Amino acid sequence: FERDCSIQRRHQKVVELAPAPNLPVDVRQGILDAALAVGRTVGIDNASTVEFLYDTDAKKFYFIEVNPRIQVEHTVTEVITGYDIVRTQILVAQGMKLGDPEIGLGDQSKITTQGFAIQARVTTEDPANGFMPDYGRLTAYRSAGGAGIRLDAGSAFNGAVITPFYDSLLVKVSSSGLRFVDAARRMERSLQEFRVRGVKTNIPFLLNLAVHPQFLDGTVTTRFLDETPELFQLGTRQDRATKLLTYLADVIVKGKERPNLGTPGTGEVPWHTAATGSVRPSKVANLPEGTRDIYKKLGAEKFARWVREQKRLLITDTTMRDAHQSLLATRMRTYDMLAVAGRYAKEHTGLFSLENWGGATFDTSMRFLKEDPWERLAKLRERIPNILFQMLLRSASAVGYTNYPDNVVHAFVKEAANAGMDVLRIFDANNWLPNLNLAIESVRKTDAICEAAICYTGDILDDRRDKFTLKYFVDLSKELVKRGTHFLAIKDMAGLLKPLAARKLVKALRAEIDVPIHLHTHDTAGGQLASYLMAAEEGVDIVDAAFAPLSGITAQPNLNALVETMRFGERDTGLAFEPLQETAEYWEEVRKYYSPFETGQLSSSAEVYLHEMPGGQYANLYVQAKSLGLGDRWSEVGKKYAEVNQMFGDIVKVTPTSKVVGDMTLFMIANNLSVADVENPARELAFPESVVEFFEGKLGQPPGGFPQALQKRIVRNRVPLTDRPGATLPPADLDAAQKQLTEKLRRPATHQDVLSYLLYPKVFADFAEHEAKYSDVSVLPTPLFFYGLQKGDEVSVEIEPGKTLIIKLQTIGEPNADGKRVVYFELNGQPREVLMADRSLGVVASTRAKADPANAKQVGAPMPGAVVAIAVGVGESVAAGQKLATLEAMKMESTIYAQHAGTVAEVVVKPGTQVDGGDLLIRFE
Repeated sequence: FERDCSIQRRHQKVVELAPAPNLPVDVRQGILDAALAVGRTVGIDNASTVEFLYDTDAKKFYFIEVNPRIQVEHTVTEVITGYDIVRTQILVAQGMKLGDPEIGLGDQSKITTQGFAIQARVTTEDPANGFMPDYGRLTAYRSAGGAGIRLDAGSAFNGAVITPFYDSLLVKVSSSGLRFVDAARRMERSLQEFRVRGVKTNIPFLLNLAVHPQFLDGTVTTRFLDETPELFQLGTRQDRATKLLTYLADVIVKGKERPNLGTPGTGEVPWHTAATGSVRPSKVANLPEGTRDIYKKLGAEKFARWVREQKRLLITDTTMRDAHQSLLATRMRTYDMLAVAGRYAKEHTGLFSLENWGGATFDTSMRFLKEDPWERLAKLRERIPNILFQMLLRSASAVGYTNYPDNVVHAFVKEAANAGMDVLRIFDANNWLPNLNLAIESVRKTDAICEAAICYTGDILDDRRDKFTLKYFVDLSKELVKRGTHFLAIKDMAGLLKPLAARKLVKALRAEIDVPIHLHTHDTAGGQLASYLMAAEEGVDIVDAAFAPLSGITAQPNLNALVETMRFGERDTGLAFEPLQETAEYWEEVRKYYSPFETGQLSSSAEVYLHEMPGGQYANLYVQAKSLGLGDRWSEVGKKYAEVNQMFGDIVKVTPTSKVVGDMTLFMIANNLSVADVENPARELAFPESVVEFFEGKLGQPPGGFPQALQKRIVRNRVPLTDRPGATLPPADLDAAQKQLTEKLRRPATHQDVLSYLLYPKVFADFAEHEAKYSDVSVLPTPLFFYGLQKGDEVSVEIEPGKTLIIKLQTIGEPNADGKRVVYFELNGQPREVLMADRSLGVVASTRAKADPANAKQVGAPMPGAVVAIAVGVGESVAAGQKLATLEAMKMESTIYAQHAGTVAEVVVKPGTQVDGGDLLIRFE
């Protein structure tokens, strides 16, 4: 019987069909008769293939050739006839006749076909690169059989080396079924289950082919591949397991040299079942009613009135945002939040809100934790649908460190509200109304709750400090209410609001405004629980606190202690002791993972009244100082910070102005500068860029203005801004940014991607590159993410519901001459190996530079192979389409042509050089 191999690529048969689905009966019989005639004429006495070409337009067929030998393609004939052709050939060679009982092919007229069979040739030819063959080492190989599937192995097995000198075939897969469509479905299922790692394959193309309607109805022709470009719209295989193993190998081998992760403490890494187990979302049905449910029923205006009617003191939990920002340099991972999220939704609906987003968490999650902040919000929202979420918005700076165009701020606020954020606490680093007003307007355009903040600094009890007075704060608060804020926040970012001052401020505000008042502070000096008590007596509605293990010092006051302090009083919070204690025990275990990021401050300190440093900055500035080699001079930082503040005119210190003061502080300490040195006009200094931008007015105008002499010295010949910075910036082209980002990511960029990119271009680009290389590392339990595994450790990692990886570290090999080690894993019971450079050895492996696919001036190798010839030289002018070089691999030469005209600046390789796919070959001027 016949088989159809009309789908071919580079003279290689991609798939074979048996029998040909739509061959006319008379044509089929004519081909079979002609084949027998050819065979009899030349005396063929063994299994052979006679090949013909059928012209579907002229309805004629033409003889091509005879292959007088057994071929792997015979398997599709065996599948549809039920006869073993290979075995029969052997028996005939031994002298048997076809009619002998051992063979049983006496009356061949009775042989019939049984259904259909399809055979696919799985190779290392990359369809995304013009089917150029790839080569390398198979780090993993898993084929898929099952009913109706037959595998004829080529060179594929775990650890196999695919060289550029032999056929690229890995395996031939044959599927069968009573109907052609059944065979195609089995083929698709089998190919979906294949796992080939270490080299590229043609499987994505074969999958497209197996489900294509034209293939399924059997109407393919020799022109099929040229006429169906959709076959080359290839899905990307995620290969998450390999990427995650590569990340773990990197962590394990680098050890203490890991960038941005810190050094683990001594002793064994703590493991906690709650934090290393599944983080699959809990069922959200039948959850108790929470504040978000009430808010959704009432809307923002009526909900604000509902809050004012509550006698109990309401509490916002800051554990998932400001607490770890203040204590652990903003390093808490989404994984540890999700593991306890279901408990919040069931046990802590009495809380007013959860502060879990915004502020420094936005960039830090991408920068250090390699997580998408938008994904964090979405996953937490999914698991906690009934409690209000709260974020910190830096007015015209959004969640960045500079001012952005107004349309970026508007777009960010809208997206945050749509993504599930309920309460947006707005502050401006200068308490500057023009910036605050922009953010208030942005939030009021959504359904979210607007909570504008006054940033408290100084001391309203000290008559000598006449800049930030009680009248200043009351007047500012009245303006914010007038502009439409639903709630008013008192943001005491450094913990300077002493108990008596809290009573005085809240009493004065309560006499002037009727919106809910939300008090936020840091417990750096250790007395802020008393401030909350006095504020509660004067009618404050909500206060911020953190669960006990992540409270105190530079974080918020102790939530557990606050609840018990209010117990049985008029403003009893109504929160039960046991559920809060159990959650506190969870956070106590989690904090152990983050020991490398502890600030080093072990107790409360009244020094905060000297330096006035925000609690949220303390931990980050400590880490920054260590990274600059100033860790041993940390005792100088607080005093110098206070000096810088006064030199700058006694300003509000909160992100991003606090960063300005911090940058200047470290700059002065590192260069052994005094205030007099800085103010000396005869001394040339290269001020930190953040300081220059601040004095240029790019963050707005501070109360009382800038010290003019210092401003002139720092900005030099630049003209400072006096208007709102965002108003002078041209609107960002969001559509153009989305198109540009889509090209960079090589996938459709979402609106959230665009906003992250506009706020943090470099940080987002690095994060996207990390995710492409290592996959989504947020699924890793925290001990694995930071510290890797010890030899013999076995852990489970759920990469999505229903898909779990069982990973075991077997051992780490000795370094080779290039300073690389093989890390041996076991993945779901199968051996896996990852080759990783050990940088601690001081050996730098020689690697070729890669061409940047986005840079048209760089020409890269389209496939691995050997350079046969270079057709151009340095300085030569090249026309578009001109030949540049020739590569050879797997018995095939490939010519590289110029995509555009230009002048050759550099030829990186020479004839005979072995290159990998993507290696830089030629660079244009």
